[in-house]
Amino acid sequence: MLALDRVGKTYPNGVHALSRFSAEIKLGEIIAIIGGSGCGKSTLLRAIAGLDRATSGTVTLDAATITAPHAKIGIIFQEPRLLPWLSVADNIGFGLSDLPADARREKVTRALVRVGLADKANAWPRELSGGQAQRVAIARALVPQPEVLLLDEPFSALDAFTRRDLQDHLLDLWADTRPTLILVTHDVDEAVMLADRVLVMRPRPGRLFEEIAINLARPRDRNSPHFDNFKRRVLTALDRSLDRNVPDSEAAANAGEAMWW
Repeated sequence: MLALDRVGKTYPNGVHALSRFSAEIKLGEIIAIIGGSGCGKSTLLRAIAGLDRATSGTVTLDAATITAPHAKIGIIFQEPRLLPWLSVADNIGFGLSDLPADARREKVTRALVRVGLADKANAWPRELSGGQAQRVAIARALVPQPEVLLLDEPFSALDAFTRRDLQDHLLDLWADTRPTLILVTHDVDEAVMLADRVLVMRPRPGRLFEEIAINLARPRDRNSPHFDNFKRRVLTALDRSLDRNVPDSEAAANAGEAMWW
């Protein structure tokens, strides 16, 4: 269980980025965090990762308080951030240095096959397309089998076709070990496609505005009326989150459940 208890963040320059953000996230759950620019989505993710300590509140994983990077928590950024002086295989195996060489090679080989890049093991990062590089980043993050994987808009720089392909591929990889996934995104379609729950944030300071459960079976059909209904519900919540005339007191967990189009 990953628990966020009234997490707040104020930077030294006085910017109040997060305010009393609370959520309980179960093992194996996929959560999408969505909201307008400047609502603290990436700040929240960095606090969960232990990269940036919260000013107030706590982040706990299996009862352990997270105040620094943790072996059970992986993260994927918008850019692949591959090490240019290492081959594709060595990038994937970078976090497995504590394993014997044979075991490390076996894990890396299996990961390369799973992401469809078995023929790129000896390639350099500069020789990869954007989609291939992000596949390597996903494999590198998943090969140590983290309990929680954080994704900070990992597909936003890719074209629409590659983006959809990687969304489907991520779900396939997730199904192998079912880590908890927490995805920050601006894309409503992506949130509905991937998530079990969508957490809509309100800006200045960032705080939870509404939680919407996406109770659609997988695999999900982007062209189905039910999929479109959930997209509308998330868009409605986003619009309301940016309306200063809608008070925080109206935000409630599962409020979106009341709206069926």
